[in-house]
Amino acid sequence: MKAYGSLFLTVIAIFLLLAAGAYFSTTFEEQRTFLELFFLAGALLFVFSVLVIFSAIGFKSFALFLTLFAAIVLVVFGIEGTLLVVGMTYFFWGSIFAMEVLLFYNGVISAQKWFEVRYTYKSFKNEYYAFYPMMLMLYVLLEWIPHFFYREKLLKFSPYRVLEVMKGILRPR
Repeated sequence: MKAYGSLFLTVIAIFLLLAAGAYFSTTFEEQRTFLELFFLAGALLFVFSVLVIFSAIGFKSFALFLTLFAAIVLVVFGIEGTLLVVGMTYFFWGSIFAMEVLLFYNGVISAQKWFEVRYTYKSFKNEYYAFYPMMLMLYVLLEWIPHFFYREKLLKFSPYRVLEVMKGILRPR
């Protein structure tokens, strides 16, 4: 944490200097320019933060692609567009991950192979926690709703059990 102190102070200094420039400017044009720089720096910090978050949870090269795409969307559509791209990415990738977890839990061999090829235990665990809400949502949509409407047999799902089984299957790194 101590290593990031200088980075944190540099970011704070940039925002303080831009805010001070906007406050002490003599003309409206100068104030507007400093405020535009202030918001642009905030947008760049947001894109960088998204990169760090996705890298930390294991997306590696995908994180670089998403950050580049998010930066383009930020320039074209603003922060709302960027939040939409990040949210939709979470939804779609989370749905794929959750579906594979449910398939694995129900004994589908191809799902186990899918995880073995793509994940270490650490990266699986990171995405497991990141997409936990998606797993529960998909379980409700695929099991509970058909159970109530069509009286189909309700299959039990224990996310914790998946994590424990994966510990023995996936290679540590």
